[in-house]
Amino acid sequence: MSSATSVEIPGYVAGTWDIDPSHSEVGFVVRHLVVTKVRGRFAEFSGSITTAENPLESSIEVEVALNSITTNNEYRDGHLRSAEFFESDKYSTMTYKANGARQDGDKFVLDGELTLKDVTKTVPLTFEFNGIGQHPDGRTVAGFTANASINRKDFNVNWEGVQNGIAVVADKVDIHIEVEAYLRQPEA
Repeated sequence: MSSATSVEIPGYVAGTWDIDPSHSEVGFVVRHLVVTKVRGRFAEFSGSITTAENPLESSIEVEVALNSITTNNEYRDGHLRSAEFFESDKYSTMTYKANGARQDGDKFVLDGELTLKDVTKTVPLTFEFNGIGQHPDGRTVAGFTANASINRKDFNVNWEGVQNGIAVVADKVDIHIEVEAYLRQPEA
């Protein structure tokens, strides 16, 4: 998606940015037994953002290692990697790719393609630009916060646990992403 309309972003720099996984997070929240929320994250991921002269024509590509899931419970993590959930032995990664954004008030939306297991679907990712600055080592750094919600069953994550008539795991999964990215230096 692209737009002829450009937006003004203080300090904006066009270029290719590499996501720094040591200062970024791909996390999620899902309801457990309807009354509580379980949080988790993926420890291994990589990606890049290409910012165009017109910010609304920018793109992103991210790859997440499904085997790197952690919820601070080894038993649950193993279950999530199993055939009942992610099948991470068969599907090692999930990817998100978007070309172009649209503005929605003070936020932006990427209508990108999420591929999880054997399914690819458009998933709107709402994000906020947190700013651009200089790292103490001289590199240009930018920050973003992004959120989305998906129905896990849309991606063939269909496990149906029921306890006392209550679904053990909700279908809706909220995704929360914090990104710190560094502008690639031109090759000499």
